[in-house]
Amino acid sequence: MGELVFLSIPHSLRASLEHKHHHDDELFIIDPAIPIPVDEANIENLSTEALLSGMIRFLMEKTERTSPYTTYYRHFVRAVRPSILAEFTEAAIIKARNADYAMALEIIAALEALFPASEVVLLNKALVLEERAVSLEQSEQNAEAAWDEALEAYEKALAIRPPFPDAFFNAGFFFIKQKNFTQARHCFNEYLAITVKHNDSEDDDELKEKQKRAKASLRKIDKYKLDDALFQEAYNAVRADKAQEALPSIHAFLERNSEVWNGWFLLGWALRKLKRWDDGVASFQKAIELGGDNADTRNELAICLMETQDYTGARKQLEIALRREPENVKIISNLGVLALRRGDDDEATGFFRTVLEIEPDDPMARNYFSHY
Repeated sequence: MGELVFLSIPHSLRASLEHKHHHDDELFIIDPAIPIPVDEANIENLSTEALLSGMIRFLMEKTERTSPYTTYYRHFVRAVRPSILAEFTEAAIIKARNADYAMALEIIAALEALFPASEVVLLNKALVLEERAVSLEQSEQNAEAAWDEALEAYEKALAIRPPFPDAFFNAGFFFIKQKNFTQARHCFNEYLAITVKHNDSEDDDELKEKQKRAKASLRKIDKYKLDDALFQEAYNAVRADKAQEALPSIHAFLERNSEVWNGWFLLGWALRKLKRWDDGVASFQKAIELGGDNADTRNELAICLMETQDYTGARKQLEIALRREPENVKIISNLGVLALRRGDDDEATGFFRTVLEIEPDDPMARNYFSHY
């Protein structure tokens, strides 16, 4: 990528663009007195795409500084390519689904430069950052910084005025993943309060479905006492690798809520970190018995079973977990580890190769291939 140079639009291009495009329902008129930024590598073969690319790059690089031409460049790009918001959004989503988060965020950065007041762009950025954090955590990489970036993006989306309903809806599920159930409750309540005036609409099935999901999440938080202060304190301690310190709070929570599977899962998680494998097995089995039958619980149970050398039991749990979440790299990696423990190098290679197909930077899989 070369330097940006500024030049006038050639008459050949100006004629093809003049008076043919609209911006915000108004005819866009090219001002020949305003120079256009172009990558020096494109000077010999100027095209409409080269002009738009140069202006987008300028806007992205100048986001922290004002320019008398910033608004004009935005209008120019949006007039010549009126569908750019939809096109770039779709491209970013596809990149995120393919785990190319760097490129997805680059595309969203371009949209931020073009549509600085767009709540949709801001929310999409938060969603991509959240997806990246989940991916890092599943591959057992350090995801703390990624979660912090996603949180910052959500906080900006939640600060939009007037309030943007979808920001509260998606933030509710983000905070559930963070196990911050107090904030999740607040977001779902705000979403329902904002959208309650639309309850009589017979045509908005999507809205009704979202309201239904928000209410279901609130009922679950209440049922399982997930915003309990003891539970939150214990969860934060275990996550911070202070499992031993968390045990008194976990036991105190379970004394009051012995039928809440989340409490037993949290106990199992703490015991697994403390390498108390047999106790961990019992706790995760109790969590499943009480309703916590999900991929995470099965995976954690499998880890404890593997450490007790119950390889058959561990394999069974991992296969159940994988059926629930076929692309969860943490589960597939553990199947690879289990194959190694059983001395099946060929099967281990297959599992770790699958991991790299889903997550090319997964450290465990890359380490396997570098050593074996």
